[in-house]
Amino acid sequence: MDEPTRAGRPAHRATRRRTLLRTALAVGTGGALAACGSGGDEDDASPFTGKRRKGDHVLAVKVDNVAAARPQTGLQHADLVYTEEVEAGLSRILAVFASDIPATVGPVRSARESDIELLRQFGEPALAFSGVQGKLLPTLEASPLHLLPPGELRDGYQRDPGRRAPHNLYLKARRAERAADDASEPRDIGFRFGAAPKGGRATHQETVRYPAARSTFTWSADRRRWLVAMDGAPARSRGDGQLAPATVVIQHVTVRQSRFQDRSGSNTPYTETVGSGDALVLRDGKAYEAHWSRPSASGGTTFTEAGGGRRLPFARGQVWIALVKKG
Repeated sequence: MDEPTRAGRPAHRATRRRTLLRTALAVGTGGALAACGSGGDEDDASPFTGKRRKGDHVLAVKVDNVAAARPQTGLQHADLVYTEEVEAGLSRILAVFASDIPATVGPVRSARESDIELLRQFGEPALAFSGVQGKLLPTLEASPLHLLPPGELRDGYQRDPGRRAPHNLYLKARRAERAADDASEPRDIGFRFGAAPKGGRATHQETVRYPAARSTFTWSADRRRWLVAMDGAPARSRGDGQLAPATVVIQHVTVRQSRFQDRSGSNTPYTETVGSGDALVLRDGKAYEAHWSRPSASGGTTFTEAGGGRRLPFARGQVWIALVKKG
């Protein structure tokens, strides 16, 4: 389904986008909570990580996550990492960058319909991807996203000759961020950061399972981070060691069939991120039962303690969100 998209603004821009994006089809094969931006020292804090720098623009990148694509490049720089189910029960990554834009991110793969809904909470972010199914193209072009496939950003991608297609296309992320100078700046999407709340259960390891993939998060007391493994092997980022977010969210969502299929006939799952449900938040070596709520696509996602309804703070640093089907 890697077939690389109009953005639904002025007519001349939309026409240009249609031409460029169709060209791209040939390319793809308990403590105080930091609300971030509430005044004082928080004005510069990231609403995505709770750390001081927030960045200028939101850049999302679809990243391959099969064995042939590993180790990936640039993921350790992401503010947020989402994993979602795709065709054949595999998983794919949507990485969101703002505070730290690396030189290179990849391998880059194709977009999905549910990416539009997920990214609406960021306003009008940029989305870099390698392609999209032809029938989905009009929907993606009409979305408020700033689309950056290879046909739109011709000097923004490069192939790695040491890897086989389609697992060898990489984004020049800083070039992409400059090209997306009208993309939204980071804004509050519902997260809060602060000291760990009371309660929770001690846990050394938690595993997320997709039909044909799994992710395991192991607490490292030395690093005070969750070490990530994919399908039983350490998940590494080229040149930067094992991926290690500060907070992991296992978010239980509705995953249903979409209108689309890939070339082999497998249906493309649609992951619903508007609504509400249960979640498990991992931080500081503990697991906290939580409830998530996102009433509308244009709004953010809040996480509250399952029992008391108070906002559940995340640890400051990268947040990893595994979107998994409700049981």
